Amino acid sequence: MNKQQIITNTADFVKETLKDAEGGHDWFHILRVWNNAKLIAKNEDVDVFIIELGALLHDIADSKFHNGNETIGPKIAREFLEKQQVEEEIIKHIESIILNISFKGGNFEQKFTSPELDVLQDADRLDAIGAIGIARCFNYGGFKNRILYNPEIPPKLNQTKEEYKNSTAPTINHFYEKLLLLKDKMNTKTGKKIATERHQYMETFLQQFYDEWEGRM
Repeated sequence: MNKQQIITNTADFVKETLKDAEGGHDWFHILRVWNNAKLIAKNEDVDVFIIELGALLHDIADSKFHNGNETIGPKIAREFLEKQQVEEEIIKHIESIILNISFKGGNFEQKFTSPELDVLQDADRLDAIGAIGIARCFNYGGFKNRILYNPEIPPKLNQTKEEYKNSTAPTINHFYEKLLLLKDKMNTKTGKKIATERHQYMETFLQQFYDEWEGRM
């Protein structure tokens, strides 16, 4: 089976698997990350086949929706890729990408690195900031029935992985606990450039939000 056919099969598999997913982690999120990854990869020395497979499978079973279990995604990815007769070395790389791509709190130390993971992290993080990042943030907050904002509950920075995973804080706090931190965590030149613009958009949004909250407009 050629590489393009494997990518097509993977896209079809992911689209079907995520057809009922939460709106911020659905097929369209995967599609945006896939496109971001291909854009960034043009300026990087990377294996594009791994980039495309990693982008498509990175959220095949997001731990947030599986009681925090981080082993399900890599397992599903492996089972699918084995059926596609993808070589073992690539499957192991994809598993490592899935386990390490996500932001897991300010204190989390990433244990695996590769140029492909750098590109995919940037692609995924770009979808968490800017206009779409704001929309996804509030969509997920609504999905978890979180309040929008409470001035008496300050953001908690430098959370442990467990604190971050179990947080029930207001949605606005998530900007300070994750989204506004991502600009300085980008790996690639292209990622950094796009992130700078989207970061500024979030800053403007937050100022407008507080002005309206306080009745200053």
